[in-house]
Amino acid sequence: MPALTLDHLTFSWPDGSVALDDVTGTFGTGRTGLVGRNGSGKSTLLRIAAGELAPTAGHVSATGDVAYLPQRLTLDVSTRVATLLGVDVALDAVRAIADGDVDPARFDEVGDDWDIEARAHAALAEAGLAPDMLDARVGELSGGEAMLAALTGIRLRGAAITLLDEPTNNLDRDARRLVHDLVLSWRGALIVVSHDLELLELMDETAELRDHALTVFGGPYSQWRAHVDAEQAAARQAAVDAKKVLQREKRQRIEAETKIARRARAGRKAADSMPKILANALASSSEATAGRQRVEARGKEDEARAALDEAGRRIREDDSVGFDLPDPDVAAGRRILTLSDGDRQWIVQGPERVALIGPNGSGKTALLEGLLHGRPPRGTSPLHNDANSAPDVPEAGSGVDSAQNWRRCAVGELHTDRFAYLPQRLDGLEEAASAIEIVQRAAPDVPDRELRNRLARFLLRGDAAQRPIGSLSGGERFRVAIARLLLADPPPQLLVLDEPTNNLDIDTAEQLLEALRAYGGAVLIVSHDDAFLRRLDPDLVLDLRDGHLTQHNAVDSGAAAADRADSASPDTK
Repeated sequence: MPALTLDHLTFSWPDGSVALDDVTGTFGTGRTGLVGRNGSGKSTLLRIAAGELAPTAGHVSATGDVAYLPQRLTLDVSTRVATLLGVDVALDAVRAIADGDVDPARFDEVGDDWDIEARAHAALAEAGLAPDMLDARVGELSGGEAMLAALTGIRLRGAAITLLDEPTNNLDRDARRLVHDLVLSWRGALIVVSHDLELLELMDETAELRDHALTVFGGPYSQWRAHVDAEQAAARQAAVDAKKVLQREKRQRIEAETKIARRARAGRKAADSMPKILANALASSSEATAGRQRVEARGKEDEARAALDEAGRRIREDDSVGFDLPDPDVAAGRRILTLSDGDRQWIVQGPERVALIGPNGSGKTALLEGLLHGRPPRGTSPLHNDANSAPDVPEAGSGVDSAQNWRRCAVGELHTDRFAYLPQRLDGLEEAASAIEIVQRAAPDVPDRELRNRLARFLLRGDAAQRPIGSLSGGERFRVAIARLLLADPPPQLLVLDEPTNNLDIDTAEQLLEALRAYGGAVLIVSHDDAFLRRLDPDLVLDLRDGHLTQHNAVDSGAAAADRADSASPDTK
């Protein structure tokens, strides 16, 4: 019996744009990976299944209660960790009663959960999170910490059907392993939207949402991909064969028409020496024969053309994003930025690519924001010019920061004011504004037609460019955000990207990779996607841990060093 059934499901946004159109299909009771291009409707489908959106037509039926982890979880920065865990009501009631509140409603809210705080602490610890973060807000956590806390809450709930939308976004290597382990032992039906190839390999089935049709394949992503590739190879060969058949039938029809015309001329010449009645009979017979031959030849040509059209429909012709990165004309010796941890400095010059790696909570995003705001975090070591000397530690009572509170932290300094920043949380976009409005504000002097042409290269065409940002998928939001950055004039000499592949489908991430490899400016990228970073082949890999930066020769050596460090320091997990 299927866990989730879609019956002619249709959904349209208020502006009339269609996200899902007459989608029918089922999800099984095991683990299913849901894949598809950005904007295909995957997140919308999950939101409808979770009850967040009402379908325009059709319906969804489930065999049990449904738990849902949204993709945009980290955008609501005011949410408490206790709320992510689903324990906020009982927790607040227990605390209120402990403070003397005797309202009977409080006791009802507690129920049997008098040990809720202890259990929540244990659950957080099991997920590798600090147990004292129950009252912290999402905005105070790294994206990975927020996602782990939410996953822990989903796990505690134990729903019959769980929907996860990009659950490993923002997660470091250890956290991803934890999520993968959770998935392997998950109880109940699980439907996962993800571009994490390792996670997709843990699925029992792979479902694809494409052109408003849902198809399910019995196997993990790699097997599904191999199946699709083989299918596409066969479709392309069938198209080649059908084209040859059509060309042959066209030639044969032309040859038949030529023969018919020759026979007609010969018949008219012969008729001049025949009795009229015999000539007319011969002409009628010839015309009937010619008609049959024409119908037969045209029928074969039409059949060949239909076969070619059918073969063509089986070939996937997906549009690709055009990441048209401008040329900032950065000279090889141009100083772009300096990074330091108080012991060493690294000066980035020219079009160098720098990868910043490290576990969640190590301060990577804080380093980026401090770099871009031009000042280090309060109480940290300043960036000093002498790479061989450490900064002086303030003496106790000498100022705002005492020696007791002073701490060493990685910091940075920009040497250019031409930079573009894509944050991990795409929360700088006004939810009610449209994509065209967002881009117009960034480039007020660029003609409207040109702006639309640029958005079209990011696959934001027509209605999609007019829809509110709040209705766009994570991948579409990303394309709006990066399109806004790339319209800067003059173009940025430095691109600062914090987890840029989080919201991208696999094909779009490939397009971004190729664009960054060809970019003529400097790139500073934070990412936990080791496969993406390996293919980017950065000039410099820096691992941030405990305020210290360690240089590695490659992403793989950084991963190996991180694994050794984690094995040696189990308390930090």
